[in-house]
Amino acid sequence: MTAIEGTLARPYDTGAAAPRAERAPAVAATPRPRRIWRTGLGSAAAWAGLGVLTLAWPNREVGFSDWNFTTEFGVLALGIAAAVLAWALAGPRTGRIAQALHRAGQWLVAAPLLLALWELLTAKLGALPPPFFAPPQSLIDVAYEDWARLGLSTAHSVRLLAHGFVLGALVGFATGVWIGWSRIAGYWVHPLLRFLGPVPASALLPLAFFFAPSSYAAAVFLIGLATFFPVAVLSWSGVASVHKSYYDVARTLGASEWFLVWRVAVPAALPQVFVGLFMGLGASFSVLVTAEMMGVKAGLGWYLQWAQGWAAYANMYAALLVMAVLCSGLITLLFTVRDRVLSWQKGTVKW
Repeated sequence: MTAIEGTLARPYDTGAAAPRAERAPAVAATPRPRRIWRTGLGSAAAWAGLGVLTLAWPNREVGFSDWNFTTEFGVLALGIAAAVLAWALAGPRTGRIAQALHRAGQWLVAAPLLLALWELLTAKLGALPPPFFAPPQSLIDVAYEDWARLGLSTAHSVRLLAHGFVLGALVGFATGVWIGWSRIAGYWVHPLLRFLGPVPASALLPLAFFFAPSSYAAAVFLIGLATFFPVAVLSWSGVASVHKSYYDVARTLGASEWFLVWRVAVPAALPQVFVGLFMGLGASFSVLVTAEMMGVKAGLGWYLQWAQGWAAYANMYAALLVMAVLCSGLITLLFTVRDRVLSWQKGTVKW
C-alpha cells in the first residue's frame, strides 16, 4: 500500500469506528468517596446547627403570641442532617443519588445557613419587627392551618394561566407564521404588531374588565395578550430567517406551499418560537397576579391581597413561595418539552 492509499484509508477507518463510539453509553463520573464525605459532612453539620439553634435558643416574645411549629422545624432540620449524613456514609454506593447530592452540595450548605440567619433575625433576636417579618416555621404553620385555601387559590391560578397562555401562544404562533410567510400580512399586520405589541397588557386592564362579559374572560384576554406579542414576533423572525435555499430544494422535489410552510419554515423556526414561549410565560405570570388582584376573586394574586388586608404576612410569604415554585416548575416543564420537540436539532442549536 502506498503512502497516499494509507492516507486515504485512515478517514474510512476512523469513520467506521465512530458509530461504535457513539453507540457506547456515556457513563457519568461518580464522585470520589473523599469528596462525598467532605460535602456530606459539611451539609450535615450546617443542617444540624440550624436544628440546634432552633431548639436550644428560646424565641423572643413577640407580644401577641409565640411562633408555632418551632419544635417541628428544629426536628425537621435535624432529620435532614441525619439523611445527609447517611448519604455521606453510604458514599458512591447510592449511585445517582450520590451524584445529584454531590452536585447540590454547596446549596445543601448555603440553604441551612440562610435559614439560620432568617431564624436569628426574626424569632430569636427580633431584629426584624413582627408581624411584618415571620420566621421560617411560620410557613409550616400556614401549610398546616390554611392549606385548603392556598391549594384552591393555586388551582385557580393554574387554570387561568393555562387558558390565557395556550390561547395567546396559539394565536401568536399562527400570526407570526402568517407575517413571516405572506407579503400581504407582512405589509399590513407587521406595522400594527410593532406599534401595539409593546403596550403592556396590564395597561389595558380597565378596558378589558369593561368590555369583557366577565372578569375571568378579561383576565384570560390579558394573559393571552401578554403571551401573544413575544410569540408572534419571534415566530415571524424565525420564519423570515429561514434560508431560501431550503425552499428551492423543496420546490425542486415538488413540494406544495403548505409543505413549505409546515415542513420547512415552521421546523426551522421552532428554536425561536420556544424563546418566545419562554418570554410569554414570564409576561403572562406577571399579568396573572395583577388581574387576580384587580378583578378575579380567586387565585394566588387574590390570596396575596387577602393576606395583606388581614396583616397575615406569613400567609403572604407562603403564597410568594408557591408562586416561585409554580413558575419554576412551568419553566422546567417547557424546557422538557423543548428538548423533546427539538431533539433532532441538538447538533445545530445552542442549548
